[in-house]
Amino acid sequence: MCSSDLGSMIVDLEDAVTLIGGGPIVAELLTLGIAAAPRIVAADGGADDVLAAGLSPVAIIGDMDSLAPAARTAFADRLYHIPEQETTDFEKCLTRIAAPLVIGVGFLGGRMDHSLASLNVLARHRDRAVILLSEADVCCVVPEMGLRLSLPAGMRVSLLPLGAAMLWTEGLRWDVDGAEMAPDGFISISNEVAGEVRVRAKGPVLLAVPLEGFASVLSSVQAAFRAK
Repeated sequence: MCSSDLGSMIVDLEDAVTLIGGGPIVAELLTLGIAAAPRIVAADGGADDVLAAGLSPVAIIGDMDSLAPAARTAFADRLYHIPEQETTDFEKCLTRIAAPLVIGVGFLGGRMDHSLASLNVLARHRDRAVILLSEADVCCVVPEMGLRLSLPAGMRVSLLPLGAAMLWTEGLRWDVDGAEMAPDGFISISNEVAGEVRVRAKGPVLLAVPLEGFASVLSSVQAAFRAK
């Protein structure tokens, strides 16, 4: 088992990374993530799913409190133990991965506190290109550069503030023009695609669309960060 100082980089790649957490995972999500980002990193107990799927991770990062003995043995040369308890395993990984894009699987669904903690990490690291997948949705924080999405007419689009924010949209059934948003204030859920969608936000706003919109979200997020 290796160790890593707080904040030191463990994974440094020019390719996109699929980061696998210990939450609920269905095979479709692994397939979707790995097809777009074949380099794999596991967060602690997420390595159990990696082993079960017969995959080979670049690294396993976390406090190692939920890693099963079989995965601990199989990946002994790729374990990076981060013992501090001030951050979640998701944040431990994200702050130690240098990659143009991280696709997270196994961080949403299951325990509510785990899901909310994952969204908290997204809000505080919105300068990173990160997409999270759940059984129902693909989610990301709207980057500073905004998003331009080609989605099927009528598809559900939800925009949820993760802190104080302002939102501008085009191409939705109910567009928003500079509205102030907050977790205890205005939110926009179950909106619908009416044309080419453009979204811009000031502050942390989560975009959530059905999994069928993954390809469009992926290309839009990549384009936004390339233009940064």
